Amino acid sequence: MKRILFITVISILCVSNTDGQKLTQFVDPFLGTGGHGHVYPGATVPFGMVQLSPDNGDEGWDWCGGYHYSSKTIAGFSHTHLSGTGIGDWCDISVLPLIDTNEMRKVKIKSPFDHKNEKARPGHYSVKLNNGINCELTAAERTGFHQYTFPNNNGWLKFDMGFRINWDGSTAGMLSIIDDYTIIGYRFSNGWAKGQKIYFAAKFNTPIKQHVFLNDTSQTNNTAHGKLVQLALQFSTKNPLVSKVAISTVSTENALSELNKYQAVSFENAVKSANLLWENELQKIKINTNDRAFAERFYTALYRTCLAPVLQSDANGSYQTHDNKTLQFKKGKNKYTVFSQWDVFRALNPLFTITQPDKLPDMINSMLQLYEDNGLLPVWDLSTWETNTMTGYHSIPIIADAILKNIKGFDYNLAYEAMRKSAFQQQRGTPEYIQYGYLPQDKHGWSVTITLEYAFDDWCIAQVAKQLNKTDDYNLFMNRAMSYKKLFDKSTGFMRSRNSNGLFNEPFDPLNSEHGENGQYIEGTAWQHSFFVPHDIEGFAALYGSKEQLVAKLDELFNAPSELHGENVSGDITGLIGQYAHGNEPSHHIIYMYTALGHPEKAAKWIKVVTDSMYKNGADGLSGNDDCGQMSAWYVWSSLGMYPMNPASGEYIFGLPLIKDATIQLPNKKTLQIKVTGNEADNQKGIKSIQFNHQTIPVKSISHQQLLKGGLLEIQLN
Repeated sequence: MKRILFITVISILCVSNTDGQKLTQFVDPFLGTGGHGHVYPGATVPFGMVQLSPDNGDEGWDWCGGYHYSSKTIAGFSHTHLSGTGIGDWCDISVLPLIDTNEMRKVKIKSPFDHKNEKARPGHYSVKLNNGINCELTAAERTGFHQYTFPNNNGWLKFDMGFRINWDGSTAGMLSIIDDYTIIGYRFSNGWAKGQKIYFAAKFNTPIKQHVFLNDTSQTNNTAHGKLVQLALQFSTKNPLVSKVAISTVSTENALSELNKYQAVSFENAVKSANLLWENELQKIKINTNDRAFAERFYTALYRTCLAPVLQSDANGSYQTHDNKTLQFKKGKNKYTVFSQWDVFRALNPLFTITQPDKLPDMINSMLQLYEDNGLLPVWDLSTWETNTMTGYHSIPIIADAILKNIKGFDYNLAYEAMRKSAFQQQRGTPEYIQYGYLPQDKHGWSVTITLEYAFDDWCIAQVAKQLNKTDDYNLFMNRAMSYKKLFDKSTGFMRSRNSNGLFNEPFDPLNSEHGENGQYIEGTAWQHSFFVPHDIEGFAALYGSKEQLVAKLDELFNAPSELHGENVSGDITGLIGQYAHGNEPSHHIIYMYTALGHPEKAAKWIKVVTDSMYKNGADGLSGNDDCGQMSAWYVWSSLGMYPMNPASGEYIFGLPLIKDATIQLPNKKTLQIKVTGNEADNQKGIKSIQFNHQTIPVKSISHQQLLKGGLLEIQLN
């Protein structure tokens, strides 16, 4: 009997790559909801406009997603959330079930709950509140589905247009009852993004018995307006109360039209549909392992790579801008928003060239639409508002990567025009960078980071110029791509800020962090930023005197003291190993430099340390903000044994595979199988040899074009 039980348990734990395997069972939406992960556990579908998730009602940096695992209350379930960002916003159209009217007039009601009564899986979230109400949520692309089972026969739902978190605040709201089963409304707000507008329509499976408007400034018949307007609705709740809530960025009419699509869809079928959409996404990379904990980390990471960007246009292609223009998206099927370019250009978007071939052209066309609407490619677009958050002009490497990989579906000439204009913009330190050949610190803060990132982005433009036969531009931007050399201080081995007089700034402390705009390095120290030269490893090594001397500097990075100096240290510098900070993006490519410099064994050593210590199961599973999927994308790539160290080169540098067997569905309908053999007890010794379709290739890299051939990639470990 014991032997039979053991075999049964092993078969349950095994993640097979058979067609019948349900991979959604290995996703844990709670992973990373503690610590500084800033992710939400609620219901959504891949890249959907609706992210229906609980909000604790608490505020602060760790509630940027509306929810943090440390909280024990829920103040509502709102329909829009950001995944893993460092600034809180959205949380539009909040709904809270109530059993009575005792607390109804409170601006914010916090209902206690226990995590033991809470569950989540892709496309479905449920919690039983301490007051006895069982709450279930699911979602379609633009519609949220609520199901509430009340302990009494007369329950209430409260719709709150004034609910807010952190930086966000309502500027206008409206709620209106249009019949016994249907309400409409909107919430306008300013937060991180200005001029945000969300319209909605909600329909219930049972008629409204009575209603109460709260916090309104004007009321006519069954319609009320006000920045903080709320509407409490009473229903007969002998049976579960189902509410379908469709949202729109344009109008309540569009929301009603969207809602009508789901008139005949039951809550249970909506759950099944959402789960199937997620299953189809996860099946794109199938792994074979007997380690369930690893499978949960891997598939939760793959799940998180599909949470941003999100739909912004309505089903008819219309969308509304922050400055009140209603426009039509004609470049593709869907327009997207939430472009966290400083984060995602590094690993997420290169992953999209494999996993999202159908959606990527629309994403790029959305960037080009923002160029036409706003005058420049997005830096950090939120609801068509350019937040101008972080440094660089990193839509450029994303678009360049797609062009250089020959991805179709957008206008290459328009894209090049937009890229070039961003490189000559009259803001963000760009004119001074062009004038001096580097950005002087006395002209603009974060000068080291900006110079290094502009140099890389300029290299990307140069490669596209070359492909488009623009020789003069190729030479111009290749020259600008070498700007990084002007900040190298050979005496210290760091990239350092210079003033406009050409002198390095003194005093210099490589452990100093200044979070404000007067800092030299954004969200980091000299240690983390000095290695950002992914486009010219040979030239970078030459500054040190040789590749081996650059390798020695990398060794110093991992053995430096894990301390930070300064009066305003950045909270984003997390996940420290020496001065390598995996919890923030500037460090993400660094380990793979070892392989590029001829030392794959050193890369393997530190990949093993990072994956063992920075990615864990449970609420505290992430070492920093997931940043719209970048942290997760790093783990997906690294688990497969490679990483886009230069994210626009079409080259994937080898590291240390965590999988033993994986099958990747390629964009051209072919498949790539990765098989890993060798020492399982101490695999941090690294890769011994690699064969691609039975031909030995160097233990360095493989190109995107090679991968597209499909077949078999065999990795032998030492």
